[in-house]
Amino acid sequence: MFYKQRTQADPFTDLLFNALLGFTFLFLVAIMFMNPEAKSGIIDPKAEYIITITWEDNSPDDIDTWIEDPEGQLIWFRNPAAGLLHLDRDDRGLINDTITINGEEVSNPLNQEVVTLRGVVPGEYVLNLHYYATETGKPVETKIRLDKVNPKLEVKYYGTVTLENKGDEKTVLRFKVGRDGDISDINFLPKQLVILGQ
Repeated sequence: MFYKQRTQADPFTDLLFNALLGFTFLFLVAIMFMNPEAKSGIIDPKAEYIITITWEDNSPDDIDTWIEDPEGQLIWFRNPAAGLLHLDRDDRGLINDTITINGEEVSNPLNQEVVTLRGVVPGEYVLNLHYYATETGKPVETKIRLDKVNPKLEVKYYGTVTLENKGDEKTVLRFKVGRDGDISDINFLPKQLVILGQ
C-alpha cells in the first residue's frame, strides 16, 4: 500500500506565488490598454468652424480666399494664420496638385481651399474670393460652405458665386459669431480686402 505523505505548505512560498500571480495579471491588463483599437471613421478636427471653397476639378485657374476677422486681421496665401484663423490649404489650380508616392507622380484633381477657425471669437467675419490667375480666361463658378463643427457638424451656409474675370474680387459671405458660438447675420455686403493686404 502506498500512503501519501502530507507536507506542510510554506506560508512564504504561498505569498510569493500569489504576488507573482497578481503582477502577471496587472501586466496583462496593462498590455491590453497600451494599444487600444482604432475607431474607424471618426474625425476629430481641431476646429470650431471650417470654411471650404471649391471650384471645378482639374481647373488650372487659381482662386484665392481672403478672410478678415473681428479684429481686422487678414488671412490669405501670404499670411496663412492670424489669431485663431488658419488657411489650411491654398490651392493654386493645377500647380500644386501632384505628389510623388513611391517614385510615381499622382495627380489630385480636386480644387479646394480650406480655412479653419480654431476657437469661438465673437464678432463679424468677412470672406472674399479673388480670381488670382487664369489659364482658361473663362468665368469660374465657386462653391462656398461654412460648417460649425462642435458639438456636432452643422452646415451653416452653402452657396455658389461666379467670378467672371482675372482680378475680380467678391464678398461671398459675411457672418457674425456670437459669444455662445452661434452664427447669425449672414449677408453679402461688399467689402474690399485684397487692397488692404497688399
